[in-house]
Amino acid sequence: MFLGLILGGILAVFDWRYIFLLSVPFGIMGTVWSYYKLKETSIKAVKTKIDLWGNLTFFLGITLLLVGVTYGLLPYGTNPMGWNNPWVITSMILGLLSLILFIFIETRVEAPMFRLSLFKNRSFAFANIAGLLTTLAQGGMMFSIILLLQGIWLPLHGYSYSSTPFWAGIYMIPLTLGLIIMGPIAGTLSDKYGPRGIATFGMVISTIAFLILANIPYNFNYMELGIALFLMGAGLGIFNPPNQTAIMNSVPAQDRGVASGMITTIINTAFIASMGIFFTIIIVGLTQKLPDALSSSLNSMGANALAPIISNLPPTAALFSALLGSNPVSAILAALPMPIVSHIPNSTLNTLTSITWFPSTLQIAFMPSLQTAFYIGALFCIVAAIFSALRGKTYIYEDEILEDNTKEEISIQAEND
Repeated sequence: MFLGLILGGILAVFDWRYIFLLSVPFGIMGTVWSYYKLKETSIKAVKTKIDLWGNLTFFLGITLLLVGVTYGLLPYGTNPMGWNNPWVITSMILGLLSLILFIFIETRVEAPMFRLSLFKNRSFAFANIAGLLTTLAQGGMMFSIILLLQGIWLPLHGYSYSSTPFWAGIYMIPLTLGLIIMGPIAGTLSDKYGPRGIATFGMVISTIAFLILANIPYNFNYMELGIALFLMGAGLGIFNPPNQTAIMNSVPAQDRGVASGMITTIINTAFIASMGIFFTIIIVGLTQKLPDALSSSLNSMGANALAPIISNLPPTAALFSALLGSNPVSAILAALPMPIVSHIPNSTLNTLTSITWFPSTLQIAFMPSLQTAFYIGALFCIVAAIFSALRGKTYIYEDEILEDNTKEEISIQAEND
C-alpha cells in the first residue's frame, strides 16, 4: 500500500494507464517466490471434486452484478447515473438469480465450492459477517478521500491539477502507517488474549475515525485528516489479523482452503459493493446540488452565458476530470465556440480557470454527500464491532475435537491422508 500510493502518483504524472503495469513485476516475483518457498502443510480433504455448476453459477452471478454496478455508476441518457439503464437492471436481476441458484446448488452437491455448512459455526459466521461489514465501510472510503484531496483540498492549497495524484498518495500515508504499525501488534495480542476483544476494539477505532472524517470541513487542517487516517489504518490493522485467524481456526484443517477462498470472495465482492454505495451517495448529492452551486457562482461573476452550459456538466465528468489531473473548466471552455467565450471578460475567465474556483464551488455539493457516506461507514463499523463481540470465546476446531477424546481418530485420519 505504501509503495503503491507513491509510485501510482508518480506514474500518473506521465500517464495514469502506467499504474496498471506496476502490478506486473510484483505479480511475476510473487508467483516465482510462492512456487519455490511455500510449503504444503494442510491436511487434504478426502473428496476434492471440482464443483463445476457451483463455479459456473457463482462466476455468472458475481460478474453480472459487478458489471451492473459498474455501468450503474456511469451516466445514461440525460441521467447522471445508469441505475435505470435496462441493461443494468437486467444484469443485476440475472446476477441475483444466478447467486440464488448457486446457493441452491451448494446445498446439494457432494463437494461444494462454498461450504455453507461452515456458517453453522458461530465463530466462523460472525467473523465473516464482521469482515463483510468492515469491507463495506472501508472499500469506498479511500476512494472518497482521494476525491476530496484531488478535487478540492489540494487545488485550494496551491497544488496544480497535474500534481494532485502524486500528492494525494503522499497525504494518504498515515493510513498505511497505522496499518503497518498496528497489524503485527494486534496479531501478537490476539495470540495471547484471543481475537474477540482485539478485533472488536479495532472496529471501535475505525468507527471513531469515520466520525472524525464526517465532521471535518472542506478546507481542513491536514492534522485533522492525518489523525483520522492513522486511526482508520490502525483500526484495520487491529481488526484484520485476529479476525482472519479466528476464521481459519474455526474450520477443520481439510477445509481451510475452502474457507480461505470464501473469505477472499466475500471481501472482494464487498469491496466493489462499497465503491458502488459510496459513489452512488456522492453522485446523487452532486446531481441535486452542483448545478445550482455552479449557476449561482457563474451568475454572480457575470458569466450568465456559461451558466446553462457548465451547470449541465455531468457530476461524474466533474469528479473524474479532477481525479485524472486536469482542470474541468479549462476543458469545457476549450470545447466551446469562440463567440461565447469571447464575450466573457478576461478577469472572469482567469477566475474560472484558476485552480481554486472549481474546488470552492464543488465543495458546496460534495461535502454534504461525503459526510453522509462517512456516517454510513461508521454505522457499518459499529455493527461489525457488535458481530465481532458476539462471536463467542476463542474457538479452535482441533481443540474442540481433542476435548471430545478423539485424538486417536485425528492421528488415524492424518495417516490415511
